[in-house]
Amino acid sequence: MLIICAIIGSIVGVLYALHKKTVYTATCSFVLDESKASGLSQYAGLASIAGIDLGSNGGGVFAGDNIIALYTSRTMLAKTLLDTANFNGKSELLINRYVDAQQLRKHWSKKGLNNVQFNIPFEKFSRAEDSLLIDIITGINKKILLVSKPDKKLDIINVDVHSGDELFALNFNQKLVATVNDFYIRTKTKKSADNVAVLQKQVDSVRQVLNASIGGVASALDAFPNANPALLSLRVPSQRRQVDVQASSSIYAELVKNLELAKISLRQETPLIQVIDGPLLPLPAEKLGKLKGLLLGGFVGLFVAVAYLSFARVWAFVTR
Repeated sequence: MLIICAIIGSIVGVLYALHKKTVYTATCSFVLDESKASGLSQYAGLASIAGIDLGSNGGGVFAGDNIIALYTSRTMLAKTLLDTANFNGKSELLINRYVDAQQLRKHWSKKGLNNVQFNIPFEKFSRAEDSLLIDIITGINKKILLVSKPDKKLDIINVDVHSGDELFALNFNQKLVATVNDFYIRTKTKKSADNVAVLQKQVDSVRQVLNASIGGVASALDAFPNANPALLSLRVPSQRRQVDVQASSSIYAELVKNLELAKISLRQETPLIQVIDGPLLPLPAEKLGKLKGLLLGGFVGLFVAVAYLSFARVWAFVTR
């Protein structure tokens, strides 16, 4: 019985090795550095007066290892899948490439979903398309995507994509890393970026007012080039313009100072994400060989037979 089970297990192992497809792994490792230098301490007091936070307290929703959770989020995966990539010189949606590689349309046709298309804007997706997209994302999280931090002491993160389609694994890995990292940086710096944009708009506006005021002073002087010194009323228009110039100049100088401080804060809050190693063709391939399948199947068959015989003998002894 042991020999028969070992032979059957070996045959099953060989058949499984012949049937199992080659799995390619695309790996991207990058370092995340969110440390903030302490060189801005001399500007802290000035910045606090201007109502600007130079980022002395880190943290927030996206602090630390939360970037790993972004990689498995539905929004990030959906955005990546609905993006296009180049496959042998042809642009194609990543989700269509995945569906074809997994032969999902055969399964969908049995449910009457023959006309499902993802080449339309996401806002126009039907209920069926939304449901299938969620199923695909769930399958990707369970089967092909692995995001890990090999060493808890280091800020190096690995993103692994396993697929039988080598080009899909490569392009999906690259697109996902670029999408998530870009979203992470924009979200982390959104407040500071918005503050810089507002200050820049105010600076441009005050600069226009200042230029107009300077032109007004010149126009007022040109209107009375040889004004009678005894008639003080003739000096009023130019003096008013000069007051406007002085006020605008003070406001402009203060806004420029605040703008530069805001830019410094933005640079300090921007996390550094540097790719260390990206996926390159040919990708590492994992294939179960026939010899390995034969040995593994024989061992499993032998183990099952021994376990069955042992259990049968113990059961017979107990029920004797």
